[in-house]
Amino acid sequence: MNAHVSQGGWPVLVLNADFRPLSYYPLSLWSWQDAIKAVFLDRVNIVEHYDRAVHSPNLDIQLPSVVSLKSFVKPSTHPAFTRFNVFLRDKFSCQYCGAPEDLTFDHIIPRSKGGQTTWENVVAACSPCNLRKGNMTPVQAKMFPRQTAFAPTVHQLHRNGRLFPPNYLHESWLDYLYWDTELDP
Repeated sequence: MNAHVSQGGWPVLVLNADFRPLSYYPLSLWSWQDAIKAVFLDRVNIVEHYDRAVHSPNLDIQLPSVVSLKSFVKPSTHPAFTRFNVFLRDKFSCQYCGAPEDLTFDHIIPRSKGGQTTWENVVAACSPCNLRKGNMTPVQAKMFPRQTAFAPTVHQLHRNGRLFPPNYLHESWLDYLYWDTELDP
């Protein structure tokens, strides 16, 4: 297809078969090329369109802006333990001082003192707080996380993700996104 649209332009919001986004943070988006391929493979339904089209010698296709999967994908109930998910759980703020920048990952009980790399022992910490706490326990450093570290559910991460809407939201997506209303239990 000879498209006059840049590779990075015209993202497509991907909804599950129940019309909920597959994820909020990061927002479930595909390139328009992947969405059109999924249409031809009969894996998605087009829900909304952009006012743009791509053309081939045999075909004109209006670019989808929202698609829904034809088969329901059961969401995972246990999120992966990743640096990003720790930051998302902790709402992208240092658990010692509240700073939102220069975040690192801090073991509450240092690994050298038997601390594990688990949800319950790792928090987001800004570099200055992490350096100040160093290799000490919270009692030794007199530094205690603002909240108890915990293993979040997917719903809790989605809820936190809704606090950080992306910079770009196309108007055709708004009926399918719930940034401050519908919160999952």
